[in-house]
Amino acid sequence: MIAATVDGVAVPVGEVDAREAGLRDGPLAAALPAAGTSEGRQLRRWLTQLIVTERVVAAQAAALGVDGQDAPSEADLLPDTTARLEIGSIAAAALSDPRARALFARVTAVVDVSDDDVADYHARNPLRFAATAPDHHGWRAPTAAAPPLHQVRALIANHLRAAARRRAFRVWLDECRAELVELAPGYEHPGDPRQPDNTHRH
Repeated sequence: MIAATVDGVAVPVGEVDAREAGLRDGPLAAALPAAGTSEGRQLRRWLTQLIVTERVVAAQAAALGVDGQDAPSEADLLPDTTARLEIGSIAAAALSDPRARALFARVTAVVDVSDDDVADYHARNPLRFAATAPDHHGWRAPTAAAPPLHQVRALIANHLRAAARRRAFRVWLDECRAELVELAPGYEHPGDPRQPDNTHRH
């Protein structure tokens, strides 16, 4: 029983079973969907995506001679929840591996933003990096006056560059998976509209 192949190498269903069993024996077991339900099958699809992504990362790291030494920290690449949402749960989980973070640094090294990008962002979000001060109730809030561009240029550039690099890495990883991964029926991507458990409910 095969859940997927990565560059022709099989990912056995037993590996997905073992990952699921590890989660169900762990501290978050109560938060997991019941096995055999639509949501339970989606969990298995997500785990399959994680497994194949880990294998893609290992293959690409080997091909590019990346070993994970001197990789940036996870906090550097994913400093907050917004960053994790931007890059997606699978890529975010994969970045726990130093090799994936080293690949991130390699793949995105040339990604940058222009002065016009920075100026446009400041014009649209003038208070985004304004200093905060306590109001008369003790709550911290941005000052009423927007800081001039020259004061926040570096902060904005770093913010935009980090987002652009996350986007570039996600696109690169998606392209690698599209080239290398074949998913078996029942182990499609959780968001694939062709699989029966991808339904939108309220």
